[in-house]
Amino acid sequence: MRKPLTIDPVQSALLCVDLQEEHRQDSRYLVDGFDRLLENVQRLQATARERGIAVHHSAYVVDAGAGTHRPFHPMMEDGRSAFSDVNDPLSAICPEVGPAGDELVLVKTDASSLAQGDVPLLFRAHGLQWIFVCGVWTEACIAATVKDAVDQGFRAILVKDACSSGSRAMHETAVLNIANRLYGGAVTDTDAACRLMAGETVSAWQVVGSVPLRFAYDDAGALYDAL
Repeated sequence: MRKPLTIDPVQSALLCVDLQEEHRQDSRYLVDGFDRLLENVQRLQATARERGIAVHHSAYVVDAGAGTHRPFHPMMEDGRSAFSDVNDPLSAICPEVGPAGDELVLVKTDASSLAQGDVPLLFRAHGLQWIFVCGVWTEACIAATVKDAVDQGFRAILVKDACSSGSRAMHETAVLNIANRLYGGAVTDTDAACRLMAGETVSAWQVVGSVPLRFAYDDAGALYDAL
């Protein structure tokens, strides 16, 4: 349900997940509405930087030669990773949403940006309680990052129009599934997220009870819009 939400911006950070060139240039991994997503992420980053809120980035990069990739990871015949290969220029973060100054870049081989044990420790050391999450793909790396954030005791704010996936349906149903179990956190959009960073109170979806969004094919879109 929608409830008033106010956070302490000093205890928050923005986490931008896997905004890499392959999602707008590689025909196998194109993300729906990626350019519009990047515009929203730019707004989030600009607001965070203006307010002194930490901006962190993650990038999925696979170095097959190092042998650190996950079991059953898809590989090409020449031994390169099927996506996000360390030697592929398209694995780079899109420059317009890339790190500025000394902003942290988390290079990962796991879906979750918090999979490495030192990341939650770093976040706690900086006194973080709230993590704004944006990026791709919603049902994969975003969902895994949000789940780990909650499991680690952080309050995650999923910025729904600053995330996307391979299709609108994939994205919207993924957001609904996350929203059903986003305990301690919230789902909002870019406008409201920027207002939260400014210390304002907004109306945001916050889960109450157990799996309240029982959606079907014919009403998933409407429920998503209402979040």
